[in-house]
Amino acid sequence: MAKLVLVRHGQSLWNKKNVFTGWVDVPLSTVGIEEALKAGETLADVEFDAVYTSVQVRALETAMIAMAQNKSEKTPVVIHSDGKMSEWGVIYSEEMNKNIIPVYRDWHLNERYYGELQGMNKAETAKTYGDEQVHIWRRSYDVPPPNGECLQDTAERTIPFFKENILKQLKEGKNVLVSAHGNSLRSIVMFIEELSKEEVLKLEIPTGVPLLFSYENDKLTRE
Repeated sequence: MAKLVLVRHGQSLWNKKNVFTGWVDVPLSTVGIEEALKAGETLADVEFDAVYTSVQVRALETAMIAMAQNKSEKTPVVIHSDGKMSEWGVIYSEEMNKNIIPVYRDWHLNERYYGELQGMNKAETAKTYGDEQVHIWRRSYDVPPPNGECLQDTAERTIPFFKENILKQLKEGKNVLVSAHGNSLRSIVMFIEELSKEEVLKLEIPTGVPLLFSYENDKLTRE
């Protein structure tokens, strides 16, 4: 039986300021760091074989801080597939190569792109456009913010990536940690639990709280 753990990054500095973040690359706040540490304590006994994160720093920070609490003797190592880091980041020790946990970063797991709302304070945006319009942009399934993504758009990139990469690892019996974002993870949970577009709108994923699933007989079940 393989395990899948999904964790939304800890509170970011723009979460703290109530600002639409989307693809803006903002780090964790001190509260977010504490949330990541707490998540790591919860997951300390799980032996992970692979870690996936978005390319955004708050997701990578959360994963690496959490993995620092892990009791495994293996070391999480970010895998670089291009540029100088891929060339010079090679591990030449066969022993150490066998004792790493690969950490893969991919933009398909990024947060929903909030378009022209990025960097805007949520309360001020509601004053400008009205509470109802902002609520529609934030919570509807198929209505995007100006020049941004709706949840449906996000699902169209996250779910194929999940099937082609993460699900493949689970089928091989590997334990996988995914550190990503509220909306990218909502879309993945929608796929796993076969939620309707109405049901997924009620789904809330809090920051820094791991969601655990067991994979057995080609089925993922929440623990």
